[in-house]
Formats: sequence, structure tokens, C-alpha cells
Amino acid sequence: MQPSSKVTSEVTGRQVISARVFHIRRDIVFKAWAEPEYLAQWWGPQGFTNTFHEFNFTEGGNWRFTMHGPDGKDYPNQNIFEEIKAPEQIVLRHDCQPYFLATFVFDDLGEQTRVTFTQLFDSADVFSKIKDIVVPANEENFDRLEIQLAKLLAQQHIS
Repeated sequence: MQPSSKVTSEVTGRQVISARVFHIRRDIVFKAWAEPEYLAQWWGPQGFTNTFHEFNFTEGGNWRFTMHGPDGKDYPNQNIFEEIKAPEQIVLRHDCQPYFLATFVFDDLGEQTRVTFTQLFDSADVFSKIKDIVVPANEENFDRLEIQLAKLLAQQHIS
């Protein structure tokens, strides 16, 4: 697998848009998001691990998990899947602080996939306090996804 392109990010108002092109087919990239055994391995910034408590990958379904930080702190998360259009798009509502709507778009570029991750925060005040953390965290998240995709390819011998 070739290295992906680096993340491009745009910050406006209450929103962050991060995108990266991965040198792997869209169906495989989508699988890394849709299947909890893969998602748990890469979700979150560098150094974080996850314990999934519930993962109901259907519209209206819950995704509850705890992120374990490298500092030993636990960060409970609650999400609701608002929309799933496999393998093109996932929309979820992050239903705990900080509240936001996340849209993940998977653009088919043949043997490559562009993933665009948009976070629209409910509060401009909260967003202003965390926006400097969000952009690098999204890049680290994409870095971890790339590693997981390489593992998935090796396990499944997918080209």
C-alpha cells in the first residue's frame, strides 16, 4: 500500500473539514469504519485506546465507547448513527460534550479513496476552545486509519 496523501484541513465558524486520500479501494476503507473490531483499533488520536460498549451500525443505532487516554484518563463517548449510505457516507451525532454532527464521505477514486470528515459543532464557544486540538487530532486519527488499512490488507491479502 502506498502512503496516503497528508490531511488537508479547513476551519470555519463552528466547523472543521479534514480530508485525506488513501491508496486503497473505497469498500475496504468503509469496512474499517463499519466493523467494530477494526474501528476500535484505530479510532482516536495517537496513544488512545478504545473499549466499545455498544456498536449498532444502523440508522438510529448507538455507538457507545470509552476512549482511554495515554495520560490514564477515560473519556466516555456516546454517538448516534443518523445516516448510513454504504459505502458512500456515514453521519453521526456525537451526543455528549463536545456536541457535534460528524459527516464522513468516502469518494471512490478507483484504487484510491478520499475520506472527508466534517465536524459541525453545536456551540461556537466550545468549538473556539477546542479547535486547536481538533485539527491535529483528526490528522492523527487518519494516520492510525492508514496503519489499520495496511493491517487489513495484509490479513485479507487484498490488493
